Amino acid sequence: MLQTSKLTTKYQATVPTSVRKVLQLKAGDMLGFEINGSEVKLRRATPLDLAFAQALEGTLPEWASKADDRAFESL
Repeated sequence: MLQTSKLTTKYQATVPTSVRKVLQLKAGDMLGFEINGSEVKLRRATPLDLAFAQALEGTLPEWASKADDRAFESL
């Protein structure tokens, strides 16, 4: 069943109750977005997901310039 939520002007959305229950989400939990073509899967981010992302951050310095920050700030 499709669940919907409307984006605010700050691109924030409320996670529907049924989705929160399935993912066992609580306030402060991190969410993960898996992108595959034009589809996006929402899931609860685990500590392992966060550690992996943080480990990769330092290996991608070519994406850490001020020009990149300006280019991506409106996304």
